[in-house]
This record gives sequence, C-alpha cells and structure tokens, in this order.
Amino acid sequence: MAMLLEINPYNPQARLIAQVIEVLRKGGVICYPTDTMYGIGCDIFNQKAVKRVYQIKKRPKHKPFSFMCSDLKNISEYSHVGNTAYRLMRKCLPGPYTFVLPGTKLVPRIMLTKQKTVGIRVPDHAISLALVEGLGNPILNTSAVLESGGRLPLDGYDVNDLFCNQVDLIIDGGQIVPAPSTVVSLIDDRPEILREGKGDVSLFR
Repeated sequence: MAMLLEINPYNPQARLIAQVIEVLRKGGVICYPTDTMYGIGCDIFNQKAVKRVYQIKKRPKHKPFSFMCSDLKNISEYSHVGNTAYRLMRKCLPGPYTFVLPGTKLVPRIMLTKQKTVGIRVPDHAISLALVEGLGNPILNTSAVLESGGRLPLDGYDVNDLFCNQVDLIIDGGQIVPAPSTVVSLIDDRPEILREGKGDVSLFR
C-alpha cells in the first residue's frame, strides 16, 4: 500500500516535500499533482524505477516518457535549445506544455526516442516544481489516469484508489480536472503542434 500525504498545493510544506524526495532518492515511484492532471513519476536516473513506471502504464519500450524540469536553465542541460525555442518557452513556461527537443548526452538512454529527442515540461504547479528543485534532477512525467478515465475531477484519494498497490507514495494536492498538456515540437527551432491540449496554442501558429 502506498503512503498518502496531503500537501498544500499553493504553499507546499517543506518537511513533507523532503519526505517525498527521500522516497524518490531511494528509487521510489510516486503520484503527484501537476497543472494538467495527477502524474506518475520517479527519478529519471533510476532505471529500475523507470522500468516500474513502464509496467504500471503497460507502455511499449519504444515510447519514452516525458519528464519535468524546474526552469528554462534546467531544460537547457537536458536538451539543445535554439534561439526561437528559447524565446517561445520563456513566454509560456511554467505552463501546461510539453516541448519535444533534441536531447543532450545527460539524458539516460531509456528516456530518449530513437531520434534522440525528449519531451520536457515545466508545470505551473508549486508541488511539482518543489519536487524537481529538491531532488536536483528531472522527474519522469506520465498521467495517473486510466485510459478510460474521462475528464472527472480527481484528487489524491481517487488516485490512491487506482494506484495504491503499484506505487510507493501518493500526494494529495486537491482536486484536478484531467486535461492533457499541449505538445509542441521545437526540433530544428520550428514550432509544430503535435497535440492540442491545455494552454494557448496561438503562440505556436
């Protein structure tokens, strides 16, 4: 059974964030709130934990997960960011967007596509950002909803009902109506919308 922690979504309690980070450092898998939905994640550098998330999501190995960074500077450590990409991301991050960029050598192979690209988010959510900043490196990001889950509001207790036997810790940060992020490719420094989701897409047209 997963541990369930209630954390303030606007002003996360430092001691509780530290508790979650300890679980991540030990190779744990967690569920946490973001600005788009509850997510499942782990330290991207812990291969065993990443493989567990693949099993939980029943995801084929050739489809890597995206991950969360803390800010633009952090993004540029894990991806090659051109001038246009930098200007666009500066306008809309943190926010409900996933950007596809060429990955750097720092990114573990299990997190790269065959084309050596990565999907990166900087969510506009205090808990997510506190976790990434506290851990000191990116956290894997995938949805903690069932494919047939629809758009019903979820809180940590609902997520607990779905995943309590598969993860180590679940954060309850209040209710969130699941809405996928907008996915934008910035490969070759040219924006291309791959999936229209939450957030203003007029910036990329």
